[in-house]
Amino acid sequence: MLRSLYSGVSGMRGFQTKLDVIGNNIANVNTVGFKAGRVMFKDILSQTVSGVSAPTAEKGGVNSKQIGLGVTVSAIDTLHTPGSAMTTNKPTDLRIDGDGFFAVSPALDGAEGPYLTRAGNFDLDAERRLVNADGLFVLGTDGQGITLDPAVTAFSISQSGEIVAVQADGTAAPTGQFIAVAKVVNPAGLEKIGGNLYRSTPNSNVDPIDLGTSLANDPATGTGAIVSGQLEMSNVDLTSEFTEMIIAQRGFQSNSRIITTSDEVLQEVVNLKR
Repeated sequence: MLRSLYSGVSGMRGFQTKLDVIGNNIANVNTVGFKAGRVMFKDILSQTVSGVSAPTAEKGGVNSKQIGLGVTVSAIDTLHTPGSAMTTNKPTDLRIDGDGFFAVSPALDGAEGPYLTRAGNFDLDAERRLVNADGLFVLGTDGQGITLDPAVTAFSISQSGEIVAVQADGTAAPTGQFIAVAKVVNPAGLEKIGGNLYRSTPNSNVDPIDLGTSLANDPATGTGAIVSGQLEMSNVDLTSEFTEMIIAQRGFQSNSRIITTSDEVLQEVVNLKR
């Protein structure tokens, strides 16, 4: 009887975790570059009541008898599917049309990090350095922060990530500075550290990220093209999230009913003494 109690408790814990993930997804439905999460379950080790017997000439085989002991969370995945594009027409708002990530660092020389992000809402600070909303420096393919020359009064960003200066006569003058787009072998293995940032782990990249070989729109690396004047929005699907919320709520209620029913049966056992 106690097995059903503990199975119900494990189910309630699992669905509570699922509701926590759904709540975080819905809360970030308008977060630029956010990637939704999902919860996957697996059963806990079963208790074997009787084992298997092999068939013989006189008697057929008998299957084992096992009682499950509940459920647990097997994985909380991050779904790195592309989000919808939002047009802003701001030159420093960037979207990656592919699988790459922007690289940012708290240090201008890139000594710390790099941290990865899909949120391309960048700006120029007072010293003409390209930074994100938290003041982290956007790194170039040389591993250094990108600083615009004071002589550059207007610029555009090409699909390859190159910053192109626009001269007074309207002609383009490439600056030779490229915004780095890092390729990650296993994006689901990245660690979220807050602020729309990810940190590389041994399961996302076996080798350290080499920004020097991560030019945007490079078919050899598959990082994708940079689209200026657009932002990638969250990939959260509210229809799916609300459906999963209903499933989690009903699952939680069903497991709580298991606990209630088990308690009633135990109460009947106790009442046998009367």
